[in-house]
Amino acid sequence: MQKGAIENRETFLDNVASQLGRNRRKDNVTRPKWKHQAQWKVLADLTEDELVDVLEKQCQVIHTDFVRTTEEELGAKVLQVLQAYGVKTALTWDDPRFSSFGLTNKYVDWKSSSDIDVFKWDIENPVQSRHLAEQADVGITFSDITLAESGTVVLFSSDGKGRSVSLLPSTYIAIIPKSSLVPRMSQATREIHQRIESGEHIPSCINFITGPSNSADIEMNLVVGVHGPIKAAYIVVEDR
Repeated sequence: MQKGAIENRETFLDNVASQLGRNRRKDNVTRPKWKHQAQWKVLADLTEDELVDVLEKQCQVIHTDFVRTTEEELGAKVLQVLQAYGVKTALTWDDPRFSSFGLTNKYVDWKSSSDIDVFKWDIENPVQSRHLAEQADVGITFSDITLAESGTVVLFSSDGKGRSVSLLPSTYIAIIPKSSLVPRMSQATREIHQRIESGEHIPSCINFITGPSNSADIEMNLVVGVHGPIKAAYIVVEDR
């Protein structure tokens, strides 16, 4: 299939309409105007600092370690978290934010002081990068959008932002720019929708990650680490 092409859409939509017992509507289709839209009011009046407080509290619920820091102290805080988890190998996205936040300058020091090797996702060798993700102790990414209410980080995958980084290592660390915080899912999906309407190219896969991997709480028994990292940490950095 050609990249960006949509195959069989018309047939699919015709079949959906048929199963609903009606002809497909193609003209004069308008969005409904709901009388009550409480979803926009929840946490809407909170400041950024107050949203960080909400996120910190939610992290206790989702079994995720929480750290606050500044841009100047970010490298030291990340190293502290890596040391606390006993990390020896880390894999990051190929993301310019690692450089702009001053982290790439720290990798040599981390190796010499704590024997920690840091690797970057290789766009030219995705198979090798996935193998590295399988072997790495921790995967580190930046969050693109962060939901304070649920403690969810939103990751836009791309060639340099492999999904395996946040999925395969036993530990996951999300670096969260404070500016990425929104109250909840409503604001996150609205932002994605607005990007699409403005013509921005949006990845075909957007991951919503809420702490370490766990089961769906079957029979009130929560099982952590079913199909992904068993430990997670969020590091919120003041970026404005």
